[in-house]
Amino acid sequence: MPRRSGGRLFRLLAAAALTVTASVTASAQSTATAAPGSPALTPPLGWNSWNTFGCGITEAQVRQAADAMVASGMRDAGYRYVVVDDCWFDPQRDAQGNLRANPTKFPSGMKALGDYIHSKGLKFGIYQVPGERTCAQTVGTYPGATGSRGHEVQDAATFATWGVDYLKYDWCSSSGTRDEQVARFKLMRDALRATGRPIVYSINPNSFHAITGSTYNWGEVADLWRTTEDLLDIWQNGNTNSYPMGVGNVLDVNAPLAAQSGPGHWNDPDMLVVGRPGLSLTESRSHFALWALMSAPLMAGNDIRTMSADVSAILRNPRLLAVNQDSQGAGGRRVRDDGDIEVFAKPLADGSVAVGLFNRGGSAATVTTTAAQIGLSGGPFTLTDLWTGGTSSTSGQISASVPAHGVAAYRVSGGSPLAATTSRLRGNASGRCVDVDNASTAAGAATLLWDCHTAANQLWTTWVGGEIRVYGDKCLDAYNQGTGNGTRVITWPCNGQNNQKWTVGSDGSIRNVRSGLCLDANGAGTANGTPLVLWTCNGQANQKWTRA
Repeated sequence: MPRRSGGRLFRLLAAAALTVTASVTASAQSTATAAPGSPALTPPLGWNSWNTFGCGITEAQVRQAADAMVASGMRDAGYRYVVVDDCWFDPQRDAQGNLRANPTKFPSGMKALGDYIHSKGLKFGIYQVPGERTCAQTVGTYPGATGSRGHEVQDAATFATWGVDYLKYDWCSSSGTRDEQVARFKLMRDALRATGRPIVYSINPNSFHAITGSTYNWGEVADLWRTTEDLLDIWQNGNTNSYPMGVGNVLDVNAPLAAQSGPGHWNDPDMLVVGRPGLSLTESRSHFALWALMSAPLMAGNDIRTMSADVSAILRNPRLLAVNQDSQGAGGRRVRDDGDIEVFAKPLADGSVAVGLFNRGGSAATVTTTAAQIGLSGGPFTLTDLWTGGTSSTSGQISASVPAHGVAAYRVSGGSPLAATTSRLRGNASGRCVDVDNASTAAGAATLLWDCHTAANQLWTTWVGGEIRVYGDKCLDAYNQGTGNGTRVITWPCNGQNNQKWTVGSDGSIRNVRSGLCLDANGAGTANGTPLVLWTCNGQANQKWTRA
């Protein structure tokens, strides 16, 4: 649960050394809500300067990137935002406290740069921080102390005057509680909204700070928020959520949060490393497909001025971009995880489902799923290959030979969505909600009562077959198939067994199919942290649950 509360630091030092109730179908969204006035009704598409240029970014390079976005066809494919990251500013504000461009690196000024970007049919993004120093200033690789602390309204007005369309707001400090972060991020959000200009608000609460991006639903604070430490062009390493992160590491943090993502409030697993030297072409393709399926913002970080035709084709894939930009905005959920083999499903507005068959393993493998597993019934079904555009038919089985580290991706049309309901489960006696302890995504995590919120570890999806899922691929489970009073209720990878099947009664009871016992707050407890167990059904309020 979101309570108990860097990588960029490493790279900057290296640079220095060198120089609600929601009844829904399977195609539905979560109970989470968007930040007030959000202009980001689909995940933003664009390019960010940091991965290629770091603190050396110049006006000339930004103009060249804008030109390349047009010449490469990225703009026509839907990419819009050209985002200038850290180190664009004069180290000192002017006499009135206004921000201004570094006169050597950005001689025309930021208003002129924004005008140039707009003249290309693109949108202008910029970088700032809620503290006194940006990340580069914090570690001493760039002079000054020009953060927005105490200047939020003034800076927001400046950005609006310059024609800024997107603000990346980076915490860049080890200090501050999670609640203090929320308060400071809201200050700039409100200042941006007050300008009347539709500026997309992107935040990173994790930079130099204990990770809070993955354990709190920031959707009521910002339009998009970083869920992990920095992603590098690494396929996978042993890190969970610490620097540096590989594609697989970030996926494992971000995928379980799908239920809290949607129009105006997007989980951000960091900018793309497609085309960066550390990934093979197959890995770049998989990375792009998985980010598209997760409804992630797609912000290229490679040098788009010099990218190969193969990399350009990945970034401009029209079918995967259409899946990412689908108006329903559902976050693609990992519905099966068998170790090296994973299945992702993203419901789409027309009733079809985008599916990704992912092979993490080191050799080619056949990956198979079914229409029912991705949330469809009936048939027959048409499969559109999201890489090639080719079509085929199936009565329900979806299968492909997938290379090592590869993703086969399809749009599955036909049939009907399986009915499902995503909501919180509020205890009638306690007024608190069923919660996965400490927002753990591990198999065997405890369930308990905690104050209700809108983060993913309290968003439960009830399927027709009786499963009650969280994080997409974990089910509410009677520990060790227990059938006795006091059996612990945990989360476990969904396996179809009866100890993971539940009957939701009209009286608010939730009865385990295998044991016949009811979901109960242990000892009729009502306090935060009260464990959930199975107990003989007795009709008492501590065994009654309301969708909330």
